[in-house]
Amino acid sequence: MAFALELAQRIDALRYQDLPPDAVHGAKVGILDTVGVTLAGSNDPSATIVAGVLSANGPSLLLGSAKRTGALDAALVNGTASHALDFDDCNNTLGGHPSAPILPALFALADEIGASGRDFITAYVAGFETECKISMGVNFYQYTRGWHPSTTIGVFGAAAACSKLMKLDDERTAVALAIAASLASGIKSNFGTYVKPLHVGHCSRNGLFAALLARDGYTASPVAFEHKQGYFEVYNGTGNYDADKILPAWASPLDIVKPGIAIKQYPCCGSTHPAIDAMLELVRQHDLKADAVERIQSWTHARRLEHTNRPDPQSTKDAKFSVQYCLARALVDRKVAIEHFEGEAYRDPAVRAVVGRVQVAPYTTEQFPAENHFGAEVKVTLRGGTVLAHKVDQPAGRTSANPLSHERLKEKFENCANRALSDERTGAVYALIMGLEKLADVRAVNNAMVADASTQRSASAAKV
Repeated sequence: MAFALELAQRIDALRYQDLPPDAVHGAKVGILDTVGVTLAGSNDPSATIVAGVLSANGPSLLLGSAKRTGALDAALVNGTASHALDFDDCNNTLGGHPSAPILPALFALADEIGASGRDFITAYVAGFETECKISMGVNFYQYTRGWHPSTTIGVFGAAAACSKLMKLDDERTAVALAIAASLASGIKSNFGTYVKPLHVGHCSRNGLFAALLARDGYTASPVAFEHKQGYFEVYNGTGNYDADKILPAWASPLDIVKPGIAIKQYPCCGSTHPAIDAMLELVRQHDLKADAVERIQSWTHARRLEHTNRPDPQSTKDAKFSVQYCLARALVDRKVAIEHFEGEAYRDPAVRAVVGRVQVAPYTTEQFPAENHFGAEVKVTLRGGTVLAHKVDQPAGRTSANPLSHERLKEKFENCANRALSDERTGAVYALIMGLEKLADVRAVNNAMVADASTQRSASAAKV
């Protein structure tokens, strides 16, 4: 049997009633966090420029605004916004961002066709599982090669989730996955620019597009994955993938349960986070001040250093991928926050002075086991010669075994959502998502996110 059809059968067989409580909880955590960072990113130029070139009207909300457009355009814009701040969640199996490719497409589709909260959760879990299990066969080769796996793999998550929400049968879902194989894209050379979040918007739109085409009778090769010129060979090459790892791992366990969703504490590239954690711990322990520091040395995994060794960031997006800048911010401001990546913040003279004192290198197997690619060590040499050091095996919140507290998650959501919505609306969205499985129509969530200045919450919001 063809790979796409076997995968489609597993997607189709997933039922809400079969989801363990931890999967439902994980889904609501991922949805809450993604909605928050999407609202926060809705006014970022990488999203507003995309919205500006679109003109079609439709039923699907552009989050954080009062504008509605067609579902495909909404998936594109909201998907871009979801990744604009690089504050969206991650997953260790995927090696990228699992929720941002899926949820903008699902919300756009749900605005158009309607869906219960339970169906929405199930579709999200199906998409999450699809992209993570495919990743087991093709990553981290794609990441190292230069592909952006959040999108080259995430497109299948979006296609699977949208197919599931529309209740497509096995054959149609297999077609959607095959179409998505030709729509996968995203290269890491564009990290640090507006194009990186555009990757995610494009991926979210393409996953939805593939599912809609399949629904309406489009055709695609049944062997789009395993063909000699198919997805596996073209994106990875002979010997650089193992398709046999994918299907047997399905739901054993669900990836949204273990390793789970990694919630970001800082609005910058996740590869900088362990070093930031280490730096902030040293700042807290020793009450460090920038003028007392002579040199900062940082070691992270070589694969993560490839795109974060940026000693002279030249834009806000570039600064998000500069471990030097992020460590300097952590020292100077004792935190790393959204405002540190806005406007001309990257030019701050006090921070730039520290950036020049940061030295980075890949860590060795003597510092961390070879299989650990989430660790970091930071050493700070004070002007008097004292050396302070701290190691982090993985950043806080990286797995379900080391989650952020719900209080911290809620605080992050409120800080993000309040950049687009009032306190009242933010509270309403939070309550709706926390009770999502009880909603008869998930459009209630989008209706609560209509921009305050333009319109009031729709009276036609679905009943709970």
